[in-house]
Amino acid sequence: MNNDSPVFSLNEILKTTAGALISGIPETVFDGISTDSRLIKKGNLFVALKGDNFDGHDFLKAALKEGAAGILAQDEEKISRLHADKRFAVIKVADTLFALGELAHEWRKRFFIPVIGLTGSSGKTTTKEMIAGIIGRKRNILKTEGNLNNLIGLPQTIFRLTGEHELMILEMGTNTRGEIKRLTQIAAPDIGLITNIGPAHLAGFGSVDVVREEKGDLFLHMPSSGVAVINLDDKAVASVSEKWTGRKVTFSMSPNADVTVKDIEKNGARGMSFKLVVDGDEQKVEIKIVGLHHVYNAMAAAAVAFAAGMDLRTTAEGLSAFRPFCGRMETRKLRNGAFLLDDSYNANPASVREALMTLKDLKMNHNAYVFLGDMLELGSQAGEMHRKIGMLMATIGVNALFLQGDFSEVTAAGAIEGGMAGDNIFFISDDEKGVDYLKKHLKKGDWILVKGSRRMKMEKIAAQIIENFGGDQAGEKNKTVD
Repeated sequence: MNNDSPVFSLNEILKTTAGALISGIPETVFDGISTDSRLIKKGNLFVALKGDNFDGHDFLKAALKEGAAGILAQDEEKISRLHADKRFAVIKVADTLFALGELAHEWRKRFFIPVIGLTGSSGKTTTKEMIAGIIGRKRNILKTEGNLNNLIGLPQTIFRLTGEHELMILEMGTNTRGEIKRLTQIAAPDIGLITNIGPAHLAGFGSVDVVREEKGDLFLHMPSSGVAVINLDDKAVASVSEKWTGRKVTFSMSPNADVTVKDIEKNGARGMSFKLVVDGDEQKVEIKIVGLHHVYNAMAAAAVAFAAGMDLRTTAEGLSAFRPFCGRMETRKLRNGAFLLDDSYNANPASVREALMTLKDLKMNHNAYVFLGDMLELGSQAGEMHRKIGMLMATIGVNALFLQGDFSEVTAAGAIEGGMAGDNIFFISDDEKGVDYLKKHLKKGDWILVKGSRRMKMEKIAAQIIENFGGDQAGEKNKTVD
Protein backbone atom coordinates (compact mmCIF):
# COMPACT_ATOMS: atom_id res chain seq x y z
CA MET A 1 0.00 0.00 0.00
CA ASN A 2 1.20 3.48 -0.92
CA ASN A 3 0.83 5.14 2.46
CA ASP A 4 1.31 8.69 1.16
CA SER A 5 -1.06 8.65 -1.83
CA PRO A 6 -4.39 10.05 -0.55
CA VAL A 7 -4.34 13.57 0.87
CA PHE A 8 -7.16 14.72 3.16
CA SER A 9 -7.58 17.79 5.32
CA LEU A 10 -8.86 17.32 8.86
CA ASN A 11 -12.18 18.90 7.93
CA GLU A 12 -12.54 16.53 4.97
CA ILE A 13 -11.95 13.56 7.25
CA LEU A 14 -14.56 14.79 9.73
CA LYS A 15 -17.14 15.45 7.01
CA THR A 16 -16.57 12.16 5.18
CA THR A 17 -16.63 9.93 8.28
CA ALA A 18 -19.13 11.91 10.37
CA GLY A 19 -16.43 11.80 13.04
CA ALA A 20 -16.17 13.77 16.28
CA LEU A 21 -12.97 15.75 16.84
CA ILE A 22 -11.44 14.91 20.22
CA SER A 23 -8.29 16.97 19.67
CA GLY A 24 -6.30 18.54 16.83
CA ILE A 25 -5.89 21.78 14.92
CA PRO A 26 -8.06 22.69 11.88
CA GLU A 27 -5.05 23.20 9.60
CA THR A 28 -3.96 19.52 9.85
CA VAL A 29 -3.48 17.76 6.53
CA PHE A 30 -2.97 14.01 6.32
CA ASP A 31 -0.63 12.50 3.75
CA GLY A 32 -1.76 8.90 3.35
CA ILE A 33 -3.98 6.44 5.20
CA SER A 34 -2.56 3.48 7.12
CA THR A 35 -4.20 0.58 8.95
CA ASP A 36 -0.91 -0.95 10.07
CA SER A 37 1.10 0.81 12.79
CA ARG A 38 4.24 -0.99 11.56
CA LEU A 39 3.99 0.75 8.19
CA ILE A 40 3.22 4.27 9.39
CA LYS A 41 4.83 7.11 7.47
CA LYS A 42 5.17 10.65 8.74
CA GLY A 43 1.92 12.55 8.21
CA ASN A 44 -0.33 9.48 7.89
CA LEU A 45 -3.78 9.10 9.38
CA PHE A 46 -3.83 5.84 11.34
CA VAL A 47 -7.18 4.02 11.17
CA ALA A 48 -7.54 1.69 14.15
CA LEU A 49 -9.46 -1.30 12.82
CA LYS A 50 -10.95 -3.88 15.16
CA GLY A 51 -11.45 -7.54 14.23
CA ASP A 52 -12.00 -10.92 15.82
CA ASN A 53 -8.28 -11.52 16.28
CA PHE A 54 -6.77 -8.03 16.31
CA ASP A 55 -7.39 -4.55 17.62
CA GLY A 56 -5.63 -1.56 16.11
CA HIS A 57 -6.51 0.45 19.23
CA ASP A 58 -3.71 -1.40 21.01
CA PHE A 59 -1.25 0.42 18.75
CA LEU A 60 -2.44 4.02 19.01
CA LYS A 61 0.68 5.12 20.91
CA ALA A 62 2.91 3.22 18.48
CA ALA A 63 1.29 5.03 15.52
CA LEU A 64 1.85 8.37 17.27
CA LYS A 65 5.47 7.49 17.96
CA GLU A 66 6.07 6.50 14.31
CA GLY A 67 4.98 9.92 13.06
CA ALA A 68 1.26 9.66 12.37
CA ALA A 69 -0.43 13.06 12.15
CA GLY A 70 -3.61 11.69 13.67
CA ILE A 71 -5.72 8.65 14.48
CA LEU A 72 -9.22 7.54 13.62
CA ALA A 73 -10.64 5.31 16.36
CA GLN A 74 -13.89 3.97 17.80
CA ASP A 75 -12.93 2.69 21.27
CA GLU A 76 -13.60 5.61 23.60
CA GLU A 77 -11.83 4.05 26.56
CA LYS A 78 -8.60 3.42 24.66
CA ILE A 79 -8.77 6.87 23.10
CA SER A 80 -8.92 8.39 26.59
CA ARG A 81 -5.75 6.54 27.60
CA LEU A 82 -3.73 7.99 24.73
CA HIS A 83 -2.93 11.29 26.45
CA ALA A 84 -1.61 12.79 23.20
CA ASP A 85 -0.57 16.38 22.59
CA LYS A 86 -3.69 18.49 21.96
CA ARG A 87 -2.33 19.40 18.54
CA PHE A 88 -2.37 15.72 17.57
CA ALA A 89 -5.58 14.91 15.67
CA VAL A 90 -7.79 12.35 17.36
CA ILE A 91 -11.09 11.55 15.63
CA LYS A 92 -13.76 9.29 17.08
CA VAL A 93 -16.17 7.45 14.78
CA ALA A 94 -18.85 4.83 15.37
CA ASP A 95 -17.17 2.18 13.18
CA THR A 96 -13.61 2.50 11.87
CA LEU A 97 -14.11 -0.15 9.14
CA PHE A 98 -17.13 1.71 7.77
CA ALA A 99 -15.21 5.00 8.02
CA LEU A 100 -12.30 3.47 6.08
CA GLY A 101 -14.72 2.60 3.29
CA GLU A 102 -16.18 6.09 3.28
CA LEU A 103 -12.71 7.61 2.93
CA ALA A 104 -11.90 5.23 0.07
CA HIS A 105 -15.15 6.13 -1.68
CA GLU A 106 -14.40 9.82 -1.29
CA TRP A 107 -10.92 9.32 -2.78
CA ARG A 108 -12.34 7.27 -5.65
CA LYS A 109 -14.77 10.12 -6.51
CA ARG A 110 -11.87 12.53 -7.06
CA PHE A 111 -10.70 10.60 -10.14
CA PHE A 112 -12.78 10.71 -13.31
CA ILE A 113 -11.56 7.39 -14.66
CA PRO A 114 -13.44 4.14 -15.44
CA VAL A 115 -13.63 1.67 -12.56
CA ILE A 116 -14.23 -2.04 -13.17
CA GLY A 117 -15.62 -4.15 -10.34
CA LEU A 118 -15.82 -7.93 -10.58
CA THR A 119 -16.92 -10.76 -8.36
CA GLY A 120 -17.96 -14.41 -8.73
CA SER A 121 -17.72 -17.80 -7.06
CA SER A 122 -14.62 -18.78 -9.04
CA GLY A 123 -12.32 -17.35 -11.69
CA LYS A 124 -12.22 -13.82 -10.26
CA THR A 125 -8.47 -13.44 -10.05
CA THR A 126 -7.70 -15.10 -13.38
CA THR A 127 -10.33 -12.97 -15.13
CA LYS A 128 -9.05 -9.83 -13.40
CA GLU A 129 -5.54 -10.54 -14.63
CA MET A 130 -6.81 -11.20 -18.16
CA ILE A 131 -8.65 -7.87 -18.10
CA ALA A 132 -5.51 -6.15 -16.80
CA GLY A 133 -3.43 -7.82 -19.50
CA ILE A 134 -5.74 -6.46 -22.19
CA ILE A 135 -6.42 -2.92 -20.99
CA GLY A 136 -2.90 -2.52 -19.59
CA ARG A 137 -1.55 -2.67 -23.14
CA LYS A 138 -3.07 0.74 -23.90
CA ARG A 139 -3.74 2.41 -20.55
CA ASN A 140 -1.99 2.95 -17.24
CA ILE A 141 -4.06 0.83 -14.88
CA LEU A 142 -4.34 0.14 -11.15
CA LYS A 143 -5.60 -3.29 -10.09
CA THR A 144 -6.20 -5.38 -7.01
CA GLU A 145 -3.04 -7.16 -5.92
CA GLY A 146 -2.99 -10.47 -4.05
CA ASN A 147 -5.97 -11.03 -1.78
CA LEU A 148 -6.81 -7.37 -1.20
CA ASN A 149 -10.43 -7.87 -2.27
CA ASN A 150 -12.31 -7.41 1.02
CA LEU A 151 -13.56 -4.49 3.12
CA ILE A 152 -10.00 -3.67 4.18
CA GLY A 153 -8.10 -4.60 1.03
CA LEU A 154 -10.34 -2.86 -1.50
CA PRO A 155 -10.01 0.55 0.20
CA GLN A 156 -6.25 0.02 0.38
CA THR A 157 -6.19 -0.47 -3.39
CA ILE A 158 -8.27 2.64 -3.98
CA PHE A 159 -5.91 4.67 -1.80
CA ARG A 160 -3.13 3.85 -4.30
CA LEU A 161 -4.91 5.85 -6.99
CA THR A 162 -2.91 8.78 -8.39
CA GLY A 163 -3.36 11.19 -11.26
CA GLU A 164 -1.26 8.90 -13.46
CA HIS A 165 -3.84 6.10 -13.51
CA GLU A 166 -6.33 5.88 -16.38
CA LEU A 167 -8.45 2.94 -15.21
CA MET A 168 -8.89 0.83 -12.07
CA ILE A 169 -9.81 -2.88 -11.78
CA LEU A 170 -11.17 -4.00 -8.43
CA GLU A 171 -11.75 -7.62 -7.42
CA MET A 172 -14.50 -8.12 -4.82
CA GLY A 173 -14.58 -11.15 -2.52
CA THR A 174 -17.13 -12.12 0.10
CA ASN A 175 -17.91 -14.74 2.72
CA THR A 176 -20.61 -12.85 4.65
CA ARG A 177 -23.95 -11.48 3.47
CA GLY A 178 -23.79 -7.76 2.70
CA GLU A 179 -20.10 -7.50 1.77
CA ILE A 180 -20.62 -7.17 -2.00
CA LYS A 181 -23.20 -4.43 -1.43
CA ARG A 182 -20.76 -2.49 0.73
CA LEU A 183 -17.80 -3.05 -1.61
CA THR A 184 -19.92 -1.86 -4.53
CA GLN A 185 -20.96 1.25 -2.63
CA ILE A 186 -17.30 2.03 -1.92
CA ALA A 187 -16.00 1.34 -5.43
CA ALA A 188 -18.97 2.72 -7.42
CA PRO A 189 -17.86 0.73 -10.49
CA ASP A 190 -18.69 1.91 -14.00
CA ILE A 191 -18.44 -1.65 -15.32
CA GLY A 192 -19.56 -4.66 -13.25
CA LEU A 193 -18.92 -8.35 -13.90
CA ILE A 194 -20.10 -11.48 -12.09
CA THR A 195 -18.03 -14.34 -13.53
CA ASN A 196 -20.33 -17.11 -12.25
CA ILE A 197 -22.38 -18.10 -9.20
CA GLY A 198 -21.95 -21.45 -7.46
CA PRO A 199 -21.50 -23.23 -4.11
CA ALA A 200 -18.76 -21.32 -2.30
CA HIS A 201 -18.53 -20.09 1.32
CA LEU A 202 -21.77 -21.90 2.16
CA ALA A 203 -20.81 -21.98 5.83
CA GLY A 204 -21.42 -18.23 5.84
CA PHE A 205 -24.27 -18.05 3.34
CA GLY A 206 -26.18 -21.27 4.01
CA SER A 207 -27.37 -21.90 0.45
CA VAL A 208 -26.55 -21.17 -3.17
CA ASP A 209 -29.68 -18.99 -3.30
CA VAL A 210 -28.12 -16.66 -0.73
CA VAL A 211 -24.83 -16.73 -2.67
CA ARG A 212 -26.80 -15.64 -5.74
CA GLU A 213 -28.36 -12.75 -3.82
CA GLU A 214 -24.96 -11.74 -2.43
CA LYS A 215 -23.20 -11.72 -5.79
CA GLY A 216 -26.20 -10.06 -7.41
CA ASP A 217 -25.73 -7.05 -5.16
CA LEU A 218 -23.02 -5.88 -7.55
CA PHE A 219 -25.63 -5.23 -10.25
CA LEU A 220 -28.19 -3.93 -7.76
CA HIS A 221 -25.93 -1.29 -6.24
CA MET A 222 -23.59 -0.09 -8.99
CA PRO A 223 -24.40 3.28 -10.58
CA SER A 224 -27.32 3.12 -13.05
CA SER A 225 -25.12 4.81 -15.65
CA GLY A 226 -22.76 1.84 -15.66
CA VAL A 227 -22.46 -1.31 -17.76
CA ALA A 228 -23.33 -4.80 -16.48
CA VAL A 229 -21.33 -7.62 -18.10
CA ILE A 230 -23.51 -10.74 -18.11
CA ASN A 231 -22.65 -14.44 -18.41
CA LEU A 232 -25.73 -15.71 -20.26
CA ASP A 233 -24.68 -19.34 -19.78
CA ASP A 234 -24.87 -19.08 -15.99
CA LYS A 235 -28.56 -19.23 -15.05
CA ALA A 236 -27.96 -17.63 -11.66
CA VAL A 237 -26.08 -14.68 -13.15
CA ALA A 238 -28.68 -14.27 -15.89
CA SER A 239 -31.36 -14.28 -13.19
CA VAL A 240 -29.84 -11.54 -11.02
CA SER A 241 -29.12 -9.43 -14.11
CA GLU A 242 -32.84 -9.16 -14.90
CA LYS A 243 -33.16 -6.36 -12.33
CA TRP A 244 -30.45 -4.34 -14.07
CA THR A 245 -32.04 -1.66 -16.28
CA GLY A 246 -28.87 -0.05 -17.63
CA ARG A 247 -26.60 -1.00 -20.51
CA LYS A 248 -25.63 -4.68 -20.79
CA VAL A 249 -22.77 -6.47 -22.52
CA THR A 250 -23.30 -10.23 -22.76
CA PHE A 251 -21.04 -13.22 -23.29
CA SER A 252 -21.91 -16.83 -24.04
CA MET A 253 -20.94 -19.92 -26.01
CA SER A 254 -24.09 -19.15 -28.00
CA PRO A 255 -23.72 -16.80 -31.01
CA ASN A 256 -26.53 -14.53 -29.81
CA ALA A 257 -24.24 -12.76 -27.30
CA ASP A 258 -22.12 -9.63 -27.77
CA VAL A 259 -19.02 -11.73 -27.09
CA THR A 260 -18.72 -15.41 -28.01
CA VAL A 261 -16.19 -17.95 -29.28
CA LYS A 262 -16.12 -20.62 -31.97
CA ASP A 263 -13.77 -23.30 -33.29
CA ILE A 264 -12.35 -24.17 -29.86
CA GLU A 265 -9.26 -26.40 -30.05
CA LYS A 266 -7.61 -28.09 -27.09
CA ASN A 267 -3.83 -28.11 -27.46
CA GLY A 268 -2.91 -30.34 -24.54
CA ALA A 269 -0.48 -28.85 -22.06
CA ARG A 270 0.08 -25.86 -24.38
CA GLY A 271 -3.40 -24.48 -23.69
CA MET A 272 -6.32 -23.77 -25.99
CA SER A 273 -7.15 -21.77 -29.11
CA PHE A 274 -10.39 -20.35 -30.46
CA LYS A 275 -11.86 -17.60 -32.58
CA LEU A 276 -13.03 -14.73 -30.40
CA VAL A 277 -16.11 -12.99 -31.79
CA VAL A 278 -16.89 -9.50 -30.46
CA ASP A 279 -19.84 -7.58 -31.84
CA GLY A 280 -19.67 -9.59 -35.08
CA ASP A 281 -15.91 -9.25 -35.68
CA GLU A 282 -13.57 -12.16 -35.01
CA GLN A 283 -9.91 -12.75 -34.15
CA LYS A 284 -7.98 -15.94 -33.39
CA VAL A 285 -6.73 -16.28 -29.82
CA GLU A 286 -4.37 -18.80 -28.23
CA ILE A 287 -4.44 -18.92 -24.44
CA LYS A 288 -1.60 -20.62 -22.57
CA ILE A 289 -3.81 -22.10 -19.86
CA VAL A 290 -5.77 -25.34 -19.86
CA GLY A 291 -9.46 -25.93 -19.11
CA LEU A 292 -12.68 -25.00 -20.89
CA HIS A 293 -13.66 -22.80 -17.94
CA HIS A 294 -10.77 -20.51 -18.84
CA VAL A 295 -12.39 -19.91 -22.22
CA TYR A 296 -15.27 -18.50 -20.19
CA ASN A 297 -12.83 -16.34 -18.23
CA ALA A 298 -11.38 -15.13 -21.53
CA MET A 299 -14.86 -14.29 -22.85
CA ALA A 300 -15.64 -12.43 -19.65
CA ALA A 301 -12.42 -10.44 -19.91
CA ALA A 302 -13.09 -9.68 -23.58
CA ALA A 303 -16.62 -8.51 -22.74
CA VAL A 304 -15.30 -6.16 -20.05
CA ALA A 305 -12.64 -4.87 -22.46
CA PHE A 306 -15.37 -4.27 -25.07
CA ALA A 307 -17.42 -2.36 -22.50
CA ALA A 308 -14.31 -0.29 -21.72
CA GLY A 309 -13.84 0.59 -25.39
CA MET A 310 -10.88 -1.65 -26.25
CA ASP A 311 -10.45 -2.81 -29.85
CA LEU A 312 -10.59 -6.50 -30.77
CA ARG A 313 -6.95 -6.81 -31.85
CA THR A 314 -5.69 -5.47 -28.52
CA THR A 315 -8.07 -7.81 -26.69
CA ALA A 316 -6.79 -10.83 -28.63
CA GLU A 317 -3.17 -9.83 -28.05
CA GLY A 318 -3.77 -9.37 -24.32
CA LEU A 319 -5.41 -12.79 -23.95
CA SER A 320 -2.70 -14.51 -25.96
CA ALA A 321 -0.03 -12.94 -23.75
CA PHE A 322 -1.70 -14.13 -20.54
CA ARG A 323 0.08 -16.80 -18.49
CA PRO A 324 -1.34 -18.74 -15.52
CA PHE A 325 -0.24 -17.72 -12.06
CA CYS A 326 1.36 -19.96 -9.48
CA GLY A 327 -1.11 -22.52 -8.19
CA ARG A 328 -3.91 -21.54 -10.57
CA MET A 329 -4.18 -24.24 -13.25
CA GLU A 330 -0.43 -23.97 -13.72
CA THR A 331 0.96 -26.75 -15.94
CA ARG A 332 4.45 -28.03 -15.14
CA LYS A 333 6.26 -30.59 -17.30
CA LEU A 334 8.28 -32.92 -15.10
CA ARG A 335 11.71 -34.27 -15.89
CA ASN A 336 10.41 -37.77 -16.72
CA GLY A 337 7.85 -36.45 -19.23
CA ALA A 338 4.85 -36.52 -16.90
CA PHE A 339 2.86 -33.36 -16.10
CA LEU A 340 1.78 -31.60 -12.92
CA LEU A 341 -1.43 -29.57 -12.99
CA ASP A 342 -0.95 -27.29 -10.00
CA ASP A 343 -4.32 -25.82 -9.03
CA SER A 344 -3.47 -25.76 -5.33
CA TYR A 345 -4.35 -22.14 -4.62
CA ASN A 346 -7.97 -22.75 -3.59
CA ALA A 347 -10.98 -25.00 -4.12
CA ASN A 348 -14.76 -25.11 -4.11
CA PRO A 349 -17.05 -27.75 -5.67
CA ALA A 350 -17.34 -25.93 -9.00
CA SER A 351 -13.61 -25.34 -9.40
CA VAL A 352 -12.77 -28.93 -8.40
CA ARG A 353 -15.21 -30.25 -11.01
CA GLU A 354 -13.66 -28.02 -13.65
CA ALA A 355 -10.15 -29.16 -12.71
CA LEU A 356 -11.16 -32.83 -12.85
CA MET A 357 -12.84 -32.48 -16.23
CA THR A 358 -9.75 -30.69 -17.52
CA LEU A 359 -7.61 -33.53 -16.16
CA LYS A 360 -9.80 -36.02 -18.01
CA ASP A 361 -9.20 -34.16 -21.30
CA LEU A 362 -5.47 -33.83 -20.74
CA LYS A 363 -4.60 -37.36 -19.64
CA MET A 364 -6.19 -39.07 -22.66
CA ASN A 365 -4.94 -42.69 -22.46
CA HIS A 366 -2.39 -42.03 -19.72
CA ASN A 367 -2.71 -42.42 -15.97
CA ALA A 368 -4.00 -39.69 -13.68
CA TYR A 369 -3.18 -39.11 -10.01
CA VAL A 370 -5.03 -36.65 -7.77
CA PHE A 371 -3.96 -35.05 -4.49
CA LEU A 372 -7.07 -33.46 -3.00
CA GLY A 373 -7.43 -31.46 0.19
CA ASP A 374 -10.77 -30.60 1.75
CA MET A 375 -13.05 -27.98 0.23
CA LEU A 376 -13.72 -25.70 3.18
CA GLU A 377 -16.53 -23.34 4.25
CA LEU A 378 -19.33 -25.48 2.79
CA GLY A 379 -21.42 -25.67 5.95
CA SER A 380 -24.00 -28.43 6.31
CA GLN A 381 -23.63 -29.43 2.64
CA ALA A 382 -19.92 -30.23 2.94
CA GLY A 383 -20.33 -33.99 3.31
CA GLU A 384 -22.60 -34.43 0.32
CA MET A 385 -20.43 -32.21 -1.89
CA HIS A 386 -17.29 -34.15 -1.01
CA ARG A 387 -19.10 -37.42 -1.72
CA LYS A 388 -20.10 -36.19 -5.19
CA ILE A 389 -16.55 -35.11 -5.95
CA GLY A 390 -15.40 -38.60 -4.96
CA MET A 391 -17.88 -40.13 -7.39
CA LEU A 392 -16.61 -37.83 -10.15
CA MET A 393 -13.06 -39.05 -9.47
CA ALA A 394 -14.16 -42.58 -10.32
CA THR A 395 -16.06 -41.44 -13.41
CA ILE A 396 -13.08 -39.71 -15.04
CA GLY A 397 -10.74 -42.64 -14.36
CA VAL A 398 -8.34 -41.48 -11.65
CA ASN A 399 -5.73 -44.20 -11.05
CA ALA A 400 -4.80 -43.21 -7.51
CA LEU A 401 -6.34 -40.71 -5.12
CA PHE A 402 -4.48 -39.11 -2.20
CA LEU A 403 -6.71 -37.37 0.34
CA GLN A 404 -6.11 -34.92 3.17
CA GLY A 405 -8.55 -33.35 5.62
CA ASP A 406 -11.58 -34.05 7.77
CA PHE A 407 -13.73 -35.02 4.78
CA SER A 408 -11.24 -37.49 3.30
CA GLU A 409 -13.29 -40.54 4.29
CA VAL A 410 -16.47 -39.06 2.79
CA THR A 411 -14.66 -38.32 -0.48
CA ALA A 412 -13.21 -41.82 -0.49
CA ALA A 413 -16.64 -43.36 0.10
CA GLY A 414 -17.99 -41.43 -2.89
CA ALA A 415 -15.11 -42.63 -5.07
CA ILE A 416 -15.72 -46.25 -4.05
CA GLU A 417 -19.45 -45.80 -4.65
CA GLY A 418 -18.59 -44.58 -8.13
CA GLY A 419 -16.55 -47.72 -8.82
CA MET A 420 -13.00 -46.81 -7.79
CA ALA A 421 -11.02 -49.54 -6.05
CA GLY A 422 -10.40 -48.83 -2.38
CA ASP A 423 -6.81 -50.07 -2.77
CA ASN A 424 -6.11 -47.03 -4.93
CA ILE A 425 -7.25 -44.50 -2.32
CA PHE A 426 -4.75 -43.25 0.24
CA PHE A 427 -5.10 -41.02 3.28
CA ILE A 428 -1.93 -38.99 3.70
CA SER A 429 -0.72 -36.93 6.62
CA ASP A 430 2.56 -35.87 5.03
CA ASP A 431 3.80 -35.08 1.54
CA GLU A 432 6.33 -37.90 1.33
CA LYS A 433 3.83 -40.78 1.32
CA GLY A 434 2.19 -39.69 -1.92
CA VAL A 435 5.49 -38.77 -3.54
CA ASP A 436 6.91 -42.21 -2.72
CA TYR A 437 3.96 -43.76 -4.54
CA LEU A 438 4.58 -41.56 -7.58
CA LYS A 439 8.25 -42.57 -7.67
CA LYS A 440 7.13 -46.15 -8.23
CA HIS A 441 4.28 -45.54 -10.69
CA LEU A 442 4.58 -42.19 -12.51
CA LYS A 443 5.40 -42.54 -16.22
CA LYS A 444 5.88 -40.29 -19.23
CA GLY A 445 2.60 -38.72 -20.32
CA ASP A 446 0.89 -39.22 -16.95
CA TRP A 447 -0.81 -36.32 -15.16
CA ILE A 448 -0.95 -35.24 -11.51
CA LEU A 449 -3.56 -32.81 -10.19
CA VAL A 450 -3.02 -31.04 -6.87
CA LYS A 451 -5.97 -29.09 -5.47
CA GLY A 452 -7.57 -28.05 -2.17
CA SER A 453 -8.84 -25.08 -0.22
CA ARG A 454 -6.34 -22.40 0.77
CA ARG A 455 -6.00 -23.46 4.40
CA MET A 456 -5.14 -27.03 3.35
CA LYS A 457 -1.77 -25.73 2.07
CA MET A 458 -1.72 -28.09 -0.90
CA GLU A 459 1.01 -25.98 -2.49
CA LYS A 460 3.42 -27.86 -0.22
CA ILE A 461 2.61 -31.09 -2.04
CA ALA A 462 3.05 -29.41 -5.43
CA ALA A 463 6.45 -28.12 -4.29
CA GLN A 464 7.41 -31.59 -3.04
CA ILE A 465 6.54 -33.10 -6.42
CA ILE A 466 8.61 -30.48 -8.25
CA GLU A 467 11.51 -31.03 -5.85
CA ASN A 468 11.52 -34.76 -6.48
CA PHE A 469 10.74 -34.85 -10.21
CA GLY A 470 11.98 -31.47 -11.44
CA GLY A 471 9.79 -29.36 -13.66
CA ASP A 472 9.30 -26.36 -15.88
CA GLN A 473 6.25 -24.39 -16.94
CA ALA A 474 4.63 -25.72 -20.09
CA GLY A 475 4.47 -22.10 -21.24
CA GLU A 476 6.32 -18.93 -20.29
CA LYS A 477 6.00 -17.48 -16.81
CA ASN A 478 3.29 -14.85 -16.41
CA LYS A 479 4.36 -11.30 -15.78
CA THR A 480 2.15 -9.32 -13.45
CA VAL A 481 0.70 -6.12 -14.81
CA ASP A 482 1.40 -3.33 -12.38
